[in-house]
Amino acid sequence: MKAIIFDFDGTLADTLPVCFYAFQTVFKEFDNINVTTDEVKAMFGPSETGIIKENLMNSNHDKAIELYYEKYNERHRELVRDNKEINSLLRFLKSEGYKLGIVTGKAKRSLLISLKHLNMNDLFDVIITGDDVNNPKPHPEGVNKALEKLGVKNSETVFLGDSNADILAGKQANVHTVGVQWLPNYQTPAFSVKPDKMYSRVDEFTQSLTRG
Repeated sequence: MKAIIFDFDGTLADTLPVCFYAFQTVFKEFDNINVTTDEVKAMFGPSETGIIKENLMNSNHDKAIELYYEKYNERHRELVRDNKEINSLLRFLKSEGYKLGIVTGKAKRSLLISLKHLNMNDLFDVIITGDDVNNPKPHPEGVNKALEKLGVKNSETVFLGDSNADILAGKQANVHTVGVQWLPNYQTPAFSVKPDKMYSRVDEFTQSLTRG
């Protein structure tokens, strides 16, 4: 393996609580409705801006999007904890010479907020966000773009994610797929598409690499 590509939300960072908070604030403020976390999860796929444009009844989308980012940034430190195991994993992979990437449905703006808060700015060789693709996961466009930018073959790459869409995207891009459930909040309790490997602990994945 030469390259390791990660999904972000629920895979590298437990950001779902702050995503839920920001979306719930937006829908309450603009549509005066209380959406549940499950209802928010059901909207996942497009970037945050896409979710608001597709689901908000109020036509003032631009203001709603600004409020989303404001709330996402405002409560990030409080709702998203640093994860020492993830940080150690990323630094270990970097030191071992792996090329690292992110393929996420998140918009670039919220991803950059998260990377800054979590001190992950300097770790990735390529970042593909929901703003960079025409077709969100489970379409393989994002993974294929990452492979191209990293200059690696699909046979040399592993893609880790916490949702069916991640695993489907990885399989369609013909990379090795890993399903993870190692953070407190993840998207898929049971994968409908079987990943090549499954890990519920970060150290299990690290050990699998050191075993070769």
